Amino acid sequence: MHRRSLLRQLTLTPWSATLLAACAIGSAQARPKRRREGNLPEAEPGTVAYRGRADVVEFALEAAQRHDFDSAWARHTLAQARRIPSVERLIVPVPGSTEKNWAAYRARAIDSVRIRAGLAFWNANKGWLRKADQRWGVPPEIVVGIIGIETLYGRDMGNYRTLDALATLSFDFPGGRSDRSAFFRGELESYLLWCHGAATNPLLPRGSFAGAMGMGQFMPSSVSKYALDFDANGSIDLNRSAPDVIGSVAHYLAAFGWERGVAPRYAVKPPAETMNRELLLAPDIVPSFSTEEFIERGALLGPDSTGFDGKLALVELLNGDAAPSYVAGTGNFYAITRYNSSSYYALAVIELGETIARERARGVS
Repeated sequence: MHRRSLLRQLTLTPWSATLLAACAIGSAQARPKRRREGNLPEAEPGTVAYRGRADVVEFALEAAQRHDFDSAWARHTLAQARRIPSVERLIVPVPGSTEKNWAAYRARAIDSVRIRAGLAFWNANKGWLRKADQRWGVPPEIVVGIIGIETLYGRDMGNYRTLDALATLSFDFPGGRSDRSAFFRGELESYLLWCHGAATNPLLPRGSFAGAMGMGQFMPSSVSKYALDFDANGSIDLNRSAPDVIGSVAHYLAAFGWERGVAPRYAVKPPAETMNRELLLAPDIVPSFSTEEFIERGALLGPDSTGFDGKLALVELLNGDAAPSYVAGTGNFYAITRYNSSSYYALAVIELGETIARERARGVS
């Protein structure tokens, strides 16, 4: 479908609730629980309008020229954007949060509330989940796991004006971590393009403090590239339409290489010899070794890997002072990390979905 035609079909409504972080911009240890943002006051202390700032005006004019939309509209829109202090605070890691602990992360991600909500979501949308599986080969438990970790099935979608969040991180990205303002300027440009093409008021959509939107927490560029009208009702609604969210998440994973019928990870015992273990760990989450190479270097794969002939990554997840956990990640594990580049996030998605699937098999509702 032509991009402009797709943009005109998209609909996006204001969001409520909260969110921790945007998809696709995860750190090495993204957190599964969202820091509660609450309702953003209309005049949060320290809020400053971007009206009249030379770099903002220049950005508006350049974006309008690149995409052939009205420069006056772009300038007027960005003049109404606001620098939000809490956005700057939230994008910086919480002090003391750098220690990685998979056991603690898992306990927060896979709790009774999320499991019950996941069961209800799966049961209410089982036909759409099956349809997505048939079309793209992405199993229901993976889609359900992602939506659960991202927004607790739509309960925590964020309440920052998307325009404000993206403008703040584009023009006033805080010090204290690597500068990602270029990334957010690209997302702000995608957001303006989407709003212009879809005739959407750019002041209305709300989402996370990092600019992610809807149940699946798509960044604006991902909305343009991967969002689908899965229920074929003539519009794409990533806020209220579970079918559209399910189809869009599955489509996203397929676009990043999800392979039908392949497990995302296998059980593994890492090599006892330090050099071999470090060699297998060197590519991090990128699948780089055959099963034969794993075995040659002393890694013991579980019986669940029998017959697998693709590439694997030895994935290490730290547990604080306790011994690390390990899994052998396939290309499908890596595909999940394209949604959020954390191995902790990916394994939480997998294990949440598997837990919900087991509960469904037991007849729990």
